[in-house]
Amino acid sequence: MAGGTAYVFVFDGFADWEPASALAELRRTFGYSVKTFALATNTIVSMGGLKVTPDLLWAEVRPELADILVLPGGDMWMGGEIEKITRLIEAFHQASLPVAAICAATLSQAHAGLLDDHRHTSNGDGFIAKYVPAYRGHDLYEKVPAVKDRNVITANGLAPFAFAAQIFRAVAPDRPDDIATYEALYSRGMLDE
Repeated sequence: MAGGTAYVFVFDGFADWEPASALAELRRTFGYSVKTFALATNTIVSMGGLKVTPDLLWAEVRPELADILVLPGGDMWMGGEIEKITRLIEAFHQASLPVAAICAATLSQAHAGLLDDHRHTSNGDGFIAKYVPAYRGHDLYEKVPAVKDRNVITANGLAPFAFAAQIFRAVAPDRPDDIATYEALYSRGMLDE
């Protein structure tokens, strides 16, 4: 699959660097369109101070027109469940579309129940249980940078490049050479000559 659409949730204080490499390569290498959406129409200010005008409101996001949902981290996730986002996650999951979350955004997947029956990672072994008491996926937690289990992608906050590679595996499984090149480049910091 190439040339699809990635929807990324933006909110005040989102960790702009966490999905950045994935989104850039989705556009450049895989031909994807990137659409931002938010809970309101106001200009969003990222954790790094970037100002983003959302393309859509959350209610305008249609899984049938999308190929992946990307959820960046940020402190907001630790404030409790965001029910509108939980509903979007559930809709994407029911449509068999990938839902990718990094850092504290993995809490949103836990609120939606996705981490109870999918292998996953996050920001440490006890992080999810601390913020989502209903979480039941303790035995499926892995101490690794990023995990892709079927259509659920998770990463800890220190693994934006591993997160990106798992996203590429989900949306472009027919492009293993491009994914391998990406991983080699970002694991070594240079191209082979």
